[in-house]
Amino acid sequence: MAAPPPLPAAEWIAERLRSGTRRPFVLGIAGAQGSGKSTIARALAQRFACPVLSLDDLYLDGAARRRLAETIHPLLRTRGVPGTHDVAAGLAAIEALAHGPALLPRFDKARDEPGAPEQIPGPAGMLILEGWCLGARPQGEAELEEPVNDLERTQDTDGRWRRWVNARLAGPYQALWARIDQLVFLQAPDFDIVADWRIEQERKAGGPMTDAEVRRFVQYYERLTRHMLRHGSAWADLTLRLDADRRPDFIT
Repeated sequence: MAAPPPLPAAEWIAERLRSGTRRPFVLGIAGAQGSGKSTIARALAQRFACPVLSLDDLYLDGAARRRLAETIHPLLRTRGVPGTHDVAAGLAAIEALAHGPALLPRFDKARDEPGAPEQIPGPAGMLILEGWCLGARPQGEAELEEPVNDLERTQDTDGRWRRWVNARLAGPYQALWARIDQLVFLQAPDFDIVADWRIEQERKAGGPMTDAEVRRFVQYYERLTRHMLRHGSAWADLTLRLDADRRPDFIT
């Protein structure tokens, strides 16, 4: 379990909330799978008495992802990467919160389908938006040439999937990132630990995946996660560098 956010981070957020002009003030929390985003988001939501919206809550339904799998690439049947979210729904929810009560999307991972939306009173002064790839910029064409893992080598031999995902990241996702007022990045020590963290999550939740299946699953995220580990601190307003136990070593 991730440690609660250190006091300096909460003070840093409070100062920016006071000085912000847009409403709701959107605090983004980015970080690799298992880095503790949800835990920190909940702690901060309690501290600031505000709602939380996860990027995961914006996943497309199964029918939409099946259409993507049939028309674009079979790997798009699996939720997670840019292109498998309803970005417009996220922007609409933020806009609604600026003016009054809003229905925030919620996704039921057990069913792999959207769940019932949550009624949130409004207008809201602040919203926490958390997600694994918040703030990510697209990769350059040369970076897309070589596969980064077995999934890409065997299932995306021509690079069509990763190029389509990169194009979505360069397009509609940047509009959602632009609505973030301040971005906090939880930086993992390296990519290798991400699968271990995700396996730990799966075991604690009693999930159905074996360790091998989890390691296969995180390969969908590997390219962009590595990209963020290289550049995320430059894109974020605040970086919390985590140790292997998810404790912040220091803040930049």
